[in-house]
Amino acid sequence: MPKPPQGQGKGNDGHRNRLRKRFLRSGFVGFADHEIVELLLTLSIPRKDVKATAKHLLQTFGSLAGIFDADIGEVVQVKGIGQSTAVALRIIRAVNSLYLQEKIESEPAFDSVGKAIELWRSRLSCLKFEVVEVAYLNSSLRLMKDGIERLETGTASATVFYPRKIAETAIRHGATAVIIAHNHPTGPAEPSDYDERSTRTIKTALQYLDIRLLDHIIISSNDAFSFKEHGLL
Repeated sequence: MPKPPQGQGKGNDGHRNRLRKRFLRSGFVGFADHEIVELLLTLSIPRKDVKATAKHLLQTFGSLAGIFDADIGEVVQVKGIGQSTAVALRIIRAVNSLYLQEKIESEPAFDSVGKAIELWRSRLSCLKFEVVEVAYLNSSLRLMKDGIERLETGTASATVFYPRKIAETAIRHGATAVIIAHNHPTGPAEPSDYDERSTRTIKTALQYLDIRLLDHIIISSNDAFSFKEHGLL
């Protein structure tokens, strides 16, 4: 009977099964970073030892977040990673973002800065260009169904806020409160003078319509800033 190719066969299947059983028993408690990445890779790379590939991904991108945030073109440069696996990693990340949004939509209120930062980190931290997104909330501060909309897309270092557009979309959604979020792909999360002026203008415009601006969240690659937390609203 011919032997299976090196890196394949029962030994590797046993290792994969042990990783899966550990995860099912206690989540990622006790897992090394490379074991987490290894377990992810087993979902798209069948019957192959992926430990070295997992370690190489971490060495290249620095962390699990770095792997998920990397461009697909960069990921496929890593030995052992093909286009389908790179796309699978991007899908996993996007599914996580949708999961967080749907989870928040089902909760009684979207009034936690921590929840907002977690949601927009998953949505914006990997982008290489600035965007503006708005979340629309009802009178109970509950996130409306499909209640997050991307209004503007800018460059790597700038985007524009249009108070009138934000107000019009809030009215169209029937919102009584909104949260604004945007990202700083190439700099810190602290607001610029333009960010602060624009936020004050948006708040004033919404007040005339009896719509509350609950927060403005800024996301960078590794940090976040809340206008509400810093007393700027």
